[in-house]
Amino acid sequence: MPTDFLTKLKRAAAERDSWLCVGLDPVLERMPRGISKDAKGLVAFCQRIIEATAPFAATFKPNIAFFETLGRDGWSALSDVCDAVPSDIPVILDAKRGDIGNTAERYAEAYYDVLGVDAVTVNPYMGWDAVKPFATHPGKAAIVLCLTSNASAGELQFARIADDANEPLFHRVARLVAQWEGTCGLVVGATKAEHVGVVRHLAPDNVLLIPGIGAQGGDLEASVRNGAWRGGGGALINASRSILFASSGEDFAEAAAREAKRLQEELARAQPR
Repeated sequence: MPTDFLTKLKRAAAERDSWLCVGLDPVLERMPRGISKDAKGLVAFCQRIIEATAPFAATFKPNIAFFETLGRDGWSALSDVCDAVPSDIPVILDAKRGDIGNTAERYAEAYYDVLGVDAVTVNPYMGWDAVKPFATHPGKAAIVLCLTSNASAGELQFARIADDANEPLFHRVARLVAQWEGTCGLVVGATKAEHVGVVRHLAPDNVLLIPGIGAQGGDLEASVRNGAWRGGGGALINASRSILFASSGEDFAEAAAREAKRLQEELARAQPR
């Protein structure tokens, strides 16, 4: 019987003493020496990164945009990269989908049943019927955008709700996600670490995916302290560029492993006990 997302994630995290999410955002122009700047090279690069960092990763998160840019070869490359992840580690596809119900159903089928990933990032702007196919697919999970790390996020996410002038939109998203059926997590940017604890208070039982550590300058310790479940865990800290491009030389995989290990150890120290 297939393992559901949360069980698989908790097991991978416990076995590695890690809540590190390794983001796979491969940029062709930044391929290290010895790796070709094409689909074949991109796959080889990601496979070596996965192999090197798997001992320290609770999950991997390929970003679909970096594969779509390859055109017709992109889907095959993405499939090969997803297949390279060890079977006991969940894969979160960073796709940020959000469309009407019947279209969302097709996206969910493509990602879950064809690619075989365990979770997908989704946009809640269109409401529950756009999220439901991802959240209620047996054994899978929707990771819902709540408070993101980009500079202009506040234009909408901090906007006040008309029926409650004291509640910003990202609060409402967290409240809704905590009540939705199926399995849902929340994306909360580490660059807004002071708000991570607010989201955790509003959604006490949901997994938080926290990007923005490393190249974007987010505070790892504060993000873990504010975002973890009571007793530790539940706050997935994502790092992408700082791991992928730790070296531009032929030792890129070894350098990635060192950075992933450093982050895993730092995360372990930061966990509430």
